[in-house]
Amino acid sequence: MKGLQRSITTRLVVMFALAALVTFSLIGAALYGVLERELTRHQNDDLNTNLQNMRYSIERVGTLERWSRVQAKLDTLTPSDGRVRFWVLSDDPRFQYGKGLDQLELISQEADGHGTAELPLTGHILHTLSQHIEPLDERPAVRLIVGVDAAPLTHTLHAFLTALALLSLTAVALVMLLGYWIARLGLQPLQQLSKEAQTLRPKTLSQRLQTENLPVELSDLAGAFNGALGRLEDAYRQLEAFNADVAHELRTPLANLIGGTQVALSRPRSAPEFQEALQSNLEELERLRSIINDMLFLARADQGEAATGLTEACVAREVEKTIEFFEFILDETGTTVVVEGELQAQATMNVPLFRRALSNLLQNAIEHSASGAALVVNIARTAGAVWIYVSNPGPLIASTHLPRLFDRFYRVDESRHDEGELHGHGLGLAIVKAVADMHGGSVTASSVDGVTTIAFSVPAIVTG
Repeated sequence: MKGLQRSITTRLVVMFALAALVTFSLIGAALYGVLERELTRHQNDDLNTNLQNMRYSIERVGTLERWSRVQAKLDTLTPSDGRVRFWVLSDDPRFQYGKGLDQLELISQEADGHGTAELPLTGHILHTLSQHIEPLDERPAVRLIVGVDAAPLTHTLHAFLTALALLSLTAVALVMLLGYWIARLGLQPLQQLSKEAQTLRPKTLSQRLQTENLPVELSDLAGAFNGALGRLEDAYRQLEAFNADVAHELRTPLANLIGGTQVALSRPRSAPEFQEALQSNLEELERLRSIINDMLFLARADQGEAATGLTEACVAREVEKTIEFFEFILDETGTTVVVEGELQAQATMNVPLFRRALSNLLQNAIEHSASGAALVVNIARTAGAVWIYVSNPGPLIASTHLPRLFDRFYRVDESRHDEGELHGHGLGLAIVKAVADMHGGSVTASSVDGVTTIAFSVPAIVTG
């Protein structure tokens, strides 16, 4: 265990202890209440029995001569330990009984005759019960009071409460020990799972956690962890492939630069020859700068950078302006471009980014079409988005490749790896996806009946 805040076992033990403490406290309070009520009931029964017994005797005594017998009976019923006491209050001193009669006038009394009194000398608290008795012959009306010492009841309740507290604390300690053992036993599958996870290494990412014998809760957790491992493995492999592709793309222009420079320096050259070598080196440097700029752009997009400088623009107009940049290439290859669909559609976009994405799609379509092909740019509007579809006739792309067309450096045909496909370094469609993501849009690709269509979307302007 690494501390309370990090240990599930400790947390479980503390929760077991708190649950046990609350449970035992509630049960103890209930038992204490029941015991108190029962003891009070027995004491009241004792009070009532003594009161009725003496009341019966007093009611039948009406002369002073017979009153002495009542006093003798009261003396007999009063135990030496003073646990039970009797008092008779009367306006006639001859018919009074008991000590401290003046103090008893101050006893608290409820409507039913029950009350409490404190003995002036000893300080003992008595529970009392009193009743008024009508006059008879010489005897005036009297008030009979029976008192029972409350100390035994108080001592019993105190002893019970002490025993209950000790038993509860002992039970809580026992629950903590049992809870610790149960928690350790119950968390063994989790500890085993943790040990398996600690054995994972970058070279063993294909390894998965065993889920066959795990409890349902941990099985779901292990399944989710295995899913994360699968995604991590895919990302790791993509990263390795990406690093290899980056190294390859940078190596080619660097190799050309080094080779061209070595050839130029291998023997004396004229100024025109050095100028030609520098021009060749400049082309390779431009290619390196293009790769680096595209990589930096994709890195910013991966970090969640959103498109800024958004304006409302007519999509068809921006498409036409972008096509104009390809006029020379279109004339040279005999390729035509037709714009169709919802030509009045309006969208919110960063215009330079939009043109960059569309330029990549057009260049990709031109490079993968035969001379004289007819390209189609279709503008379609859906709920909240404007889609720009660029279609070109060409070889069928297998469905297994379509989901990965927007991956960096991904090429359907590896034999074309060095043919300058889409800016010469396989980042064109990745940039299209990045632009769509920065606008909150999406991308899609399809290849059906000899026509390949790649599209991206930007937010539409909501009208009316």
